[in-house]
Amino acid sequence: MTILRRFLKDDSGATSLEYGLIISLIFLVILSALTAFGGTGSGIFNTAMNTLKSAMGG
Repeated sequence: MTILRRFLKDDSGATSLEYGLIISLIFLVILSALTAFGGTGSGIFNTAMNTLKSAMGG
């Protein structure tokens, strides 16, 4: 019984688990933003590059 109590009181691994969950949530938010705005960003980049090509005479 004392082993079970000691196991339940031990929270040394909790912080690493919490950090892992936070990092995975940040990754999911970044991935969602890239997926949502990827096409728009690509269109803006292509327009800017075509404008630069035209301005340089190419």
